[in-house]
Amino acid sequence: MNAKTEIPAAPTKPRSQWQAALIQAFVKLDPRQLVRSPVMLVVELTAIFTTVLCGLPGQPVPTFIAVQIALWLWFTVLFANFAEALAEGRGKARADSLRAGTQGLFARRRLHNGTFETVPAASLRKGEVVRVEVGELIPGDGEVIEGIAAVNEAAITGESAPVIRESGGDRSAVTGNTRVVSDWLLVRISVNPGESTLDRMIALVEGAKRQKTPNEVALDILLIGLTLIFLLVVVTLQPFAIYSGGALPLVFLVALLVTLIPTTIGGLLSAIGIAGMDRLVRLNVIAKSGRAVEAAGDVHVLLLDKTGTITFGNRRCSALFAAPGVTGKDLAEGALLASLADDTPEGKSIVEYLRGLHPMQEPARDAVVAIPFSAETRLSGVDYNGRIYRKGAVDALLAFIGMQRREMPAVLSREIDKIAQSGGTPLLVCADGKLLGAIHLKDVVKPGIRERFAELRQLGIRTVMVTGDNPLTAAAIAAEAGVDDVIAEATPEKKLARIRAEQADGKMVAMCGDGANDAPALAQADVGMAMNDGTQAAREAANLVDLDSDPTKLLDVVQVGKELLVTRGALTTFSIANDVAKYFAILPALFTSIYPQLGVLNVMHLQSPQSAILSAIVFNALIIIALVPLALRGVRVEAVDAASLLRRNLLIYGLGGLVAPFIGIKLIDLLLTSLGLA
Repeated sequence: MNAKTEIPAAPTKPRSQWQAALIQAFVKLDPRQLVRSPVMLVVELTAIFTTVLCGLPGQPVPTFIAVQIALWLWFTVLFANFAEALAEGRGKARADSLRAGTQGLFARRRLHNGTFETVPAASLRKGEVVRVEVGELIPGDGEVIEGIAAVNEAAITGESAPVIRESGGDRSAVTGNTRVVSDWLLVRISVNPGESTLDRMIALVEGAKRQKTPNEVALDILLIGLTLIFLLVVVTLQPFAIYSGGALPLVFLVALLVTLIPTTIGGLLSAIGIAGMDRLVRLNVIAKSGRAVEAAGDVHVLLLDKTGTITFGNRRCSALFAAPGVTGKDLAEGALLASLADDTPEGKSIVEYLRGLHPMQEPARDAVVAIPFSAETRLSGVDYNGRIYRKGAVDALLAFIGMQRREMPAVLSREIDKIAQSGGTPLLVCADGKLLGAIHLKDVVKPGIRERFAELRQLGIRTVMVTGDNPLTAAAIAAEAGVDDVIAEATPEKKLARIRAEQADGKMVAMCGDGANDAPALAQADVGMAMNDGTQAAREAANLVDLDSDPTKLLDVVQVGKELLVTRGALTTFSIANDVAKYFAILPALFTSIYPQLGVLNVMHLQSPQSAILSAIVFNALIIIALVPLALRGVRVEAVDAASLLRRNLLIYGLGGLVAPFIGIKLIDLLLTSLGLA
């Protein structure tokens, strides 16, 4: 069994990651960096303004209180920067490990006269041809144009078993920084420096080139709008207070602005996006854009290839049917012996199945004369102890024993017809010219795949199986797998037409593929995931590349996309509900000195305007750091429909956002007053 590991992470201790994130939190105080987060930029500007006010004489607020407010405003910015830096730090440790393998890499570039020169791999341009010998690293992403070799892709995929790469066909694409372990290859480089799979992976995990997605941009606009609204509200409070015969300290108004604007989501928004990308990288999936990941979260229809995704791809033994007068033990013994020399996946599955069903003393390899499977004879078997054991396709084996199809026992003939009608493949077994029975080979559906499809259905996602099988076979497998629809005898035109039809109905469509014939559909789909071991055309057309070449990964990508969207939505709901609650919790206490009648609205019985404002500022800062683990981990998406998910999030994060400030601010108020800090 192949050993499967994750992308190697750099040997960075958790403590050092926290220390590095803390340093970066201060580095990110640079307004040129904070400009990407308008809300936190406003908080920093208010912190600067409040700090200046602390040094001015004649302030109506005690300096001790003003300094505390200024410090907590700075902490608010630092906590938000810390969350972002911690999310980035997770990826940077992994990026350093990946980058280490590219240092000092050279390549043999082919010149126009056919000779080769040694050049740094970083200088290779798209279209240039390099020769890679056994033991050498492939210097960049490309396509094999000559040769055949085994390639170890563990540095990229974590898969220890080498894979075969050869010119032509669907297995010609190679990835940079993978090692040739046999023979040689001529590779045409397909990307320019800085654009390879490894480069994209490093940039993705570092967040260096992570552009804001449309949803993030829209949310930023909303947050800016709310900030402007609350700025207008706060600015109008002072004229209103003066008109009423009083005045509000400027330090309080500045602090009030920070507590009312959506600082919680503003401080965590970037961390949520980076953490979502990090979860994608942990799956060994490269996204060419954040838009693809978000689109995965909004997918309505999944097009999945049958072979290798829904089924194992190789037919497996599922049952045996004995001919009249033959015992099950005799059939099992004959089928096992006839399959010992069959090295095809089907032959191995028969041996595996029978070893568990009917354990027997197997002959040594040198004690039998092996007859390997041949595409010409369509038979395999052994000669053992003077006996002849064979198995093979129905017509081929009947011809071998000199029997006509109509001469077969009627019971066995009916079983063969049933196997064929169910989409399976029947094989016959004989010993010394005597027909023993039949073997049922079928394309076995992967365990647990039906449950995965049921979860997707509860999330409102429809699954469509794509297969080249005939409609009868396709329908049988679709029913067993539990998919919602099927495209049989699929062609590139059929796939493309189906995707366009779904999109015309307003649906978001995802599909995966690996061949050149999948490229048009991958390009048309909203989320197209190409296999890393597929063709260059497929990888270029898709907006996601799975380094493990596991088509079922598309289901996990959809889960990550939904988690990203739900986490952002849940924390936005919590943040806005927080702001509403803080507004009604603080204003009565703030205006009590001007309007004593408002004291009845001070239901929290906060001790004073100073303690009310300070408690709100402290709560505002601490809630960001309290929500960092949730932002990095993501909100778990349950297998429920969208309406139920919305109700749950409104109940937990909406109601929670309303209640938390009342409880938190009151507890902090009691603590501050008991310590004499307010």
